[in-house]
Amino acid sequence: MLIIFRFYQKLIHINTALIWLLSIINFFFYGDYDEKFSIQSIAKVFSLTYAYKILGENLWKRVDVEPSGDPFNSLVQLEFENGIPRNPFINAGALVVCDVLMEHLDNPKVEFLDFVKLISNNKNIVYNKEIAESEKTHGYRNAAILNFMKAFGNIKNNVDEVLDFYFNLCSIEMSCKELSETFLLFANGGKLVNSSEEIISTSKTKRINAIMQTCGFYDEAGEFAFKVGLPGKSGVGGGIVAVHPGKYSVAVWSPKLNKKGNSVKGMYSLELLTTKTQMSIF
Repeated sequence: MLIIFRFYQKLIHINTALIWLLSIINFFFYGDYDEKFSIQSIAKVFSLTYAYKILGENLWKRVDVEPSGDPFNSLVQLEFENGIPRNPFINAGALVVCDVLMEHLDNPKVEFLDFVKLISNNKNIVYNKEIAESEKTHGYRNAAILNFMKAFGNIKNNVDEVLDFYFNLCSIEMSCKELSETFLLFANGGKLVNSSEEIISTSKTKRINAIMQTCGFYDEAGEFAFKVGLPGKSGVGGGIVAVHPGKYSVAVWSPKLNKKGNSVKGMYSLELLTTKTQMSIF
């Protein structure tokens, strides 16, 4: 089926079949679970994890942990809250996290991608340059958000360089299988399943899961908690990943989005999953 995916400002062909994968030691899958797609805002979980690992609790001086109640690309709250974003998953917060990483990494794009390769146990993870350039061409609102925070002193690096890093970060391509395997990190207390290497402490993992629970779906986070009952993160590429700490991770992909920017079939399938299995955190 040919779909006009306006976020990318171009025509792309997408297989619209519903895809989901449940992962914990054993794998259960349906559909094109190996098909790669742009994970978009799901990558914000990886950048948050890396920045939290580097900066520790000092990170929360730059970005808050509260639900926004507004669309992911809103500027409204920034003026009232002196350029401090409500949480790391709205665009403003993710841009601050990118700025933090740029302060501490010598080659941010390379080192961040290496970090994703490490936690995914996959050396084939790449940026999609075409998508990154397309988003850069139409990224006026993100540029406005970044300049606004720069005016408040909450952005330390060059605005264009932060934007470039951010757009590349969001362009990362992964499959449902790869995402579910990677997010086992957050179901396993911050340790890699394949090696037991600790990437981030159990305490920090708990906090990341808490932010996913309260902020992972922008102004629809409450609806997801109510219907699905798992910490998770969505992306406008149509992907959703969720975790049940200590039990499993699950990834779905279906590109049709609702008005809040979340996958329609993805949310419904996860609601069915936790309802039928009674395996939510509540």
